[in-house]
Amino acid sequence: MHAVLRGLGARLRSLERPRTPEPLPVTIGRRRIYVLPTRFGLFYGVLVLAMVLGALNYNNNPALLLALLLGAAGLASLIATHLQLSGLRLEGLSADPVPAGRPLALRLTFSSSDRRRRRGLRADLDGQHARTSSTDDGHLEFSLPLATDHRGWLAPGRIRLSTTQPLGLVFGWSGVWPRQRVLVYPAAEASPPPLPESGGSTGHSRLHPLGEEPHQLRPYRAGDPARTIAWKHSARRDSLVVREFERSQGVDLVLGWAATASLPYERRISRLAAWVDQAEREDRRYRLQLPGQPTLGPGRGPDHRHACLRALALLPRN
Repeated sequence: MHAVLRGLGARLRSLERPRTPEPLPVTIGRRRIYVLPTRFGLFYGVLVLAMVLGALNYNNNPALLLALLLGAAGLASLIATHLQLSGLRLEGLSADPVPAGRPLALRLTFSSSDRRRRRGLRADLDGQHARTSSTDDGHLEFSLPLATDHRGWLAPGRIRLSTTQPLGLVFGWSGVWPRQRVLVYPAAEASPPPLPESGGSTGHSRLHPLGEEPHQLRPYRAGDPARTIAWKHSARRDSLVVREFERSQGVDLVLGWAATASLPYERRISRLAAWVDQAEREDRRYRLQLPGQPTLGPGRGPDHRHACLRALALLPRN
């Protein structure tokens, strides 16, 4: 019986609109809103029906009037629930890329042409849900956690927007299926080897946590190697401090595909991703060389890191 009900539910979901991905913006019209009574709504309907039958049986006009007023309130609640969703417009879908395996925060932005205040709206995606975080000027925002299991482009799939407002008598929902995709970075190798050094020097020096000559002490920052912590000085100050060294400024790092030739295909991508993050932590300028693509860099900083990780994420699957 449970399998039959589950199959029936899947069949009904396949008949819901939309049936294919659609480009943004997406407007929720009345033809794609569905409304069904809740358990409380069914109890309410049975109660009103019993009141009507009792009032007619005993010819009690005040009781009949009360029952009709309660029934009218239920019908008005159904219309109000429908209006909570009608006219909403999905304007934008975005997410900051994360490494594969970590949940991605999918941001949805809705607007409303009539700027009516919407309450109690909920968005659901793959068993995860979120409620509205903003309703200023008719705009609503959701942040949905989305599981990631592979690098590259990820399609969110069908997102359900629902509500039981204003009285909880009916459950109204509508689906949106955006065609837009979000990017997932490759998962970085957990314990990569040191960065490949290119050799050579320009004669300049700069501060570096893994340099050769001691320079100064500074407060500990997240990501600093444990071996650079000055434990004696930290004990005196009751806070962690780190030795900062001077390091000769060599030529730019070259993170090449050929340097990972001994590894399987996906592990080569993971190692290069780890090296990119490591180079950023050490504030090194680096180039990324991938097969069949122009060299990225030299550079450093968030934009260069994103360009490199994006190129790694979009490499063909083996």
